[in-house]
Amino acid sequence: MKIIALLSLGLILFSCGVKVPVTNELKEEYDLTEKNMKVVQFYTSQTIILQKSKTSGKQGAEDGKLVTSNSSEQDRIIIPSNTKCVFDSYGKSGEVFIRFELGQNKTIQFGIRDGQSSGKYYLTADWKAGKGGEINYGNETYFATPESGSTYLMVVLKKLNKTKRKDRVVKGMKI
Repeated sequence: MKIIALLSLGLILFSCGVKVPVTNELKEEYDLTEKNMKVVQFYTSQTIILQKSKTSGKQGAEDGKLVTSNSSEQDRIIIPSNTKCVFDSYGKSGEVFIRFELGQNKTIQFGIRDGQSSGKYYLTADWKAGKGGEINYGNETYFATPESGSTYLMVVLKKLNKTKRKDRVVKGMKI
């Protein structure tokens, strides 16, 4: 009974497909034009964290005491690994804009890195030392954490092989 359950589970897992990185070779092989890209489900390879923060402070005297007041506000957008996302548009240099939610300009850019041999589409941003990668998301400026910079796009690749066979047994002939 346990063997049957394990075999069934194995068949279910293997019939779903495998997540592979999006590359130019994959796009060419499957003819992923802009129209075709809109019907493909994309996934992220790891967690993306976008954050922005505001700090303010003031110093002064109050009731005869010196007072220092600091306040900070932090806004974070967390996109977990394997999050489903969709193609929005192509950029001028072949990069892709991917959408994770509805809203004006709520897209993240992925592109091939210069000098990279794998051809994967990685998260692209304007990387600044000590701050992370600057990204415009929903008309606001966020900074992607350094770990988010290794995130690339993936798709599920499923290969179907169908074979149709027709057997016929011939009885032979008698004189």
